[in-house]
Amino acid sequence: MSELSNPGLAEAGLLDEPTTADLHAKVAEAWRDFARALAGVLPALPVGAELELALDPTASGTGSAVYGVSVEHLVDGTLQARAVSNANLPEGFRLERPAIAAMVALGWSPPGVVAGSRENFGMTGAPDALAAVITRTLRDVYGAPHPAFLVYEAHDQEEEPVAVEPLATARHESTVDAFLPSIDSLDASGLDLADRVRIVVSAMLKTDPDALQVDGDGDIGIRAGSAMVFVRVRDEPPLIDVFSPVLTDIEPGEKLFVKLSELTNRMPIGRLYCTSGTVWASIPVFGRDFQASHLALAIQVMTGLADELDDRLHGEFGGKRFFGEGDKPAITPPSETRIGQYL
Repeated sequence: MSELSNPGLAEAGLLDEPTTADLHAKVAEAWRDFARALAGVLPALPVGAELELALDPTASGTGSAVYGVSVEHLVDGTLQARAVSNANLPEGFRLERPAIAAMVALGWSPPGVVAGSRENFGMTGAPDALAAVITRTLRDVYGAPHPAFLVYEAHDQEEEPVAVEPLATARHESTVDAFLPSIDSLDASGLDLADRVRIVVSAMLKTDPDALQVDGDGDIGIRAGSAMVFVRVRDEPPLIDVFSPVLTDIEPGEKLFVKLSELTNRMPIGRLYCTSGTVWASIPVFGRDFQASHLALAIQVMTGLADELDDRLHGEFGGKRFFGEGDKPAITPPSETRIGQYL
């Protein structure tokens, strides 16, 4: 996997300055913050403790494949890092030769070479050096588009939790889905995908599922500043669309298409496109093996992104924002203009 140039999430301040915003710079700064935080946490790990970091499979669509790195503070004071290898990755998600070469180039020893690394790549080193290598491994080799797609936790030799300082926008394992109801505690056999989606969205909005705004197409509406975000459940194949009409009444042109293509290439997930005079942003969420955190992350990304993008694109290309200042809400185009427009 090559070095990524994707934007961060809403909480990273995407597109906060329309005239100077650089999506690549935003995500690069987020990774620098993560590396600095990690360099500060590693020397504070108690002897015998282990810090585990992984690309959240529920947010990245990697299924049963867990791309992770761990760092253990050995009894002799050494910090030993271990990174997952193909031995622990399912078929279809294993590292290809260029990725393995990149691991070696970053300084990782092949699996089994470092004592105690077992079937993992291994490395020992100082906190700053390890933090830099681990950051590049998670980003450039394992393909994490942003630190917010990472989860982490620390524990001692008895698997008891060990407190560590926050790692920038990465999420501690204990906070994942903390604001959501536990769907696992419900009778899953009696809940269809639409019911689960309503529970997640209502929990995020701190409202009752029956109080959600649902339009004639069955789409749940979420206001995000001057933008509107919709959540739609599809049955075949099982899929949740998280989408937004960023601008309406816009005149398409080559300059607009180039801009949308450029922004799409820098998005961590989803895409931007124009059809029937409307610029749309969309993020697909897998419905099969549904994970609440995956949907929550998509909604968080879209609500921040849409509210910032409509202002920026409106300034460059005109058109109407969904909730423009002093304007009535624009009429959403017929549903057929949206069918088949998603990834």
